[in-house]
Amino acid sequence: MRIGLLNNLYAGRNDAQVERLLGFLRRHPDVLHVETNSADVVPEALADLARQEVDLLVINGGDGTVQFALTEILGNNAFEGRIPMIAPLRGGRTNMSASDLGALKDPVRGFAALIDDIENGRLSERISPRQVLCVRHTIDRQAQYGMFFGLGVIHRAIGLNHELFENDHAPGIQGAVGATMITASLLGRLAAGDNNGILQPDKVQVLINGQLQDRGEYFLLIASTLDRLFSRMKPFWGSGPGGVQITSVASNAQRIPRSLLGILRGKPLPFVTEENGYTSRNANRVELRLDCGFTVDGELFDPVPGRQIEISADHTIQFVRA
Repeated sequence: MRIGLLNNLYAGRNDAQVERLLGFLRRHPDVLHVETNSADVVPEALADLARQEVDLLVINGGDGTVQFALTEILGNNAFEGRIPMIAPLRGGRTNMSASDLGALKDPVRGFAALIDDIENGRLSERISPRQVLCVRHTIDRQAQYGMFFGLGVIHRAIGLNHELFENDHAPGIQGAVGATMITASLLGRLAAGDNNGILQPDKVQVLINGQLQDRGEYFLLIASTLDRLFSRMKPFWGSGPGGVQITSVASNAQRIPRSLLGILRGKPLPFVTEENGYTSRNANRVELRLDCGFTVDGELFDPVPGRQIEISADHTIQFVRA
């Protein structure tokens, strides 16, 4: 089995961690690896690993690096028809996808444990097939592939998180810690009845499996193929066929303050129903028309009036726990 590492040196900005990983690679010369310091060089880096017929692609980076690699592999055919197994390390800041797959907090230890299991014939115990979101929109028609989609307040909250914490002056509260602090602050404001500024609801036309929803404005609309988000949040409780888990809270939803804790745990109270403005379903296809911005795995797409988006989950990747 050929193992290749896509090593994003910029993710996490942790020089000590980078040095540990480079030392690990020197002790494992059979692992092919390419190093990147910007998204622009990822396509060529993946093409290099594809030419060397890598079977297992290990990604050292954050959710954005995984999202970029998924888009290159599924959207731009980086491996020329093949789809390698993918093992994300927790090498970024939030690491929502890698954490949901059960990756160890220490990426070097995770990589070492993975190689040990491969050498001892236990790789199959680490494989976890997961569907991947495909997000197509009408602006540049470039499909984006990832594990999480959010619009409106989610887009604005991630932007605020970047502004406040994603710099070298706040190393202790970057990533999931900063995201949790921002989320807790916004939920507190929402529970207190504050729906101004960043919490202002967004007008969105929503069709789920071709069925028009009649709400119009939403505080929250997210979709994912992950079981849990950061801080072990699990805001999906829908059932039925379809790989796209979608949850929304309409602007006129009833008793929002009392509903929040149950929604975050995936265990809503009895009054959290579609009739009262709360929707959580599994879907094959979600279509949106919106003016606000959106995000795929933390990558931000700015607001554009009248943009149309289609979300599906037609591809399944053999992910590997690292």
